[in-house]
Amino acid sequence: MTFAIRVSGAARTAAEEAVPGLVADLVASGITAEDPTLWGSSAEGEAARRLGWVQAVANSRPLVAEIVALRDDLRARGVDRIVLSGMGGSSLAPEVIARSAGVELDILDSTSPGDVLAALDGGLERTALVVSSKSGSTVETDAHRRVFETAFRDLGIDPAERIVVVTDPGSPLDTAAREAGYRVFAADPEVGGRYSALTAFGLVPSGLAGADIERLLDEAEAVMLDVAIDSPSNPALVLGAAIAATEPRRDKLGLIADGTRLEGLPDWIEQLLAESTGKDGKGILPVVLLPVSPEVEQTPSDMQLVRIVDDVDDAPHHNPGEVLVSGALGEQFLVWEYAVAVASRLIGVNPFDQPDVESAKEAARGLLAQRPEPAAPAFTEDGVEVRVSDPALAESGTIAGVLDALWARLPEDGYVSIQAYVARTEVPQLDGLREMVAADSGRPATFGWGPRFLHSTGQYHKGGPAQGVFVQITERTPVDLEIPGLPFTFGQLIEAQADGDAKVLAALGRPVVTLTLTDPQTEVLSLFEAAQ
Repeated sequence: MTFAIRVSGAARTAAEEAVPGLVADLVASGITAEDPTLWGSSAEGEAARRLGWVQAVANSRPLVAEIVALRDDLRARGVDRIVLSGMGGSSLAPEVIARSAGVELDILDSTSPGDVLAALDGGLERTALVVSSKSGSTVETDAHRRVFETAFRDLGIDPAERIVVVTDPGSPLDTAAREAGYRVFAADPEVGGRYSALTAFGLVPSGLAGADIERLLDEAEAVMLDVAIDSPSNPALVLGAAIAATEPRRDKLGLIADGTRLEGLPDWIEQLLAESTGKDGKGILPVVLLPVSPEVEQTPSDMQLVRIVDDVDDAPHHNPGEVLVSGALGEQFLVWEYAVAVASRLIGVNPFDQPDVESAKEAARGLLAQRPEPAAPAFTEDGVEVRVSDPALAESGTIAGVLDALWARLPEDGYVSIQAYVARTEVPQLDGLREMVAADSGRPATFGWGPRFLHSTGQYHKGGPAQGVFVQITERTPVDLEIPGLPFTFGQLIEAQADGDAKVLAALGRPVVTLTLTDPQTEVLSLFEAAQ
């Protein structure tokens, strides 16, 4: 399969007007040559050490044989279940690789006690854990590693035989893992997490799970010349212009996987685009949609739709003005990475930093240290506790009324962010709330499972345009789990992460409503009713 793109309407006009300038400025060949000056002087320092991804295909080739050998060794010892502990870019790329390949990879990117227990209960005797953390100090992956180490030892299994680590050389995790005798795959320190799909972060867990990672690299290699040349036909230049250069600019990007085996790809694009562009009060908000979502049926004027299909020449069911793209997964990874770097140049932001991600982490650490009592709810309805950043939002005394009051705070170009800090394994249907909220609010809505989105779209929420209103869904249940060697539990950790992010958002003037479920299975129905 060869990557193809079809643009029409405003996206076509944007490409026709912006691409010649990109070609004249040698942007594509500049990215390929790892030119750090392309995004301005303020971005040059960061860009100088974050462009290693353009060489990822060549640099990752030697990994393939090592990964396959380890996979064969594990399977020979009866270990055929792979659990991945990773956040943001460390989990989203392997997730879509495994899904598109049809192989089983259990993703643990949650601190919900229910989700961690579900990962532990999946059959440890046949399980290996991959711990992926670029910094080597990610609190979520550290907690996962600790609990799995203890669980393995309790079964008489040596953790060194079952834990595989992917991290940057010299990180705290790298040092600790080598001391413990774990198998360590060194990542490229010059590749940021969201650009790491074709590096060890994407390849190790998916390869151990059984995906054909050599084929993935072959697919990416097939499009390397196309994205590197300064030509009007360069698909990455066309895509970057189509999503960032419309006039007036459409700062919402609807992503639709329509009838393609790459159905998980929009989730990966979401974190790449949001974290790369959402800063300095600017950005493009990615919105993952279904083919029948409200935003597709009646597309807002500030939203550009991109439909991912199996063949752009055989995709008749689409709206005028949509961007159609098709191609193999490896091609998609590389084209989108180039395109987002191009889009960032057009917007005027540094695509390689994430200046606002740390604020929520700091707030969570502070709450874990202090352990304050949770604020009293404004009111409780059907067991759901309601808290608001502004008392005026709760005047109705009903959840439906609170949501209506929140929608009233939406600017004309606003969006709703739904953030679910609950056990995904217990209430997977919760993500269906997005469709109802989009219809009820009349504006684009996004949905993210917490805390994983804090490592990706959380950057956009705080650093991007001040357009959002926020609905947090948390839970308080008797289920909890100790974290060996740490003075807090998983339940306390996820509560601090949600509270910390809410405090940062509120301090920035973003309206926040927090709905706490005490019986999630039952009370989810109340949320769906209120959102209608």
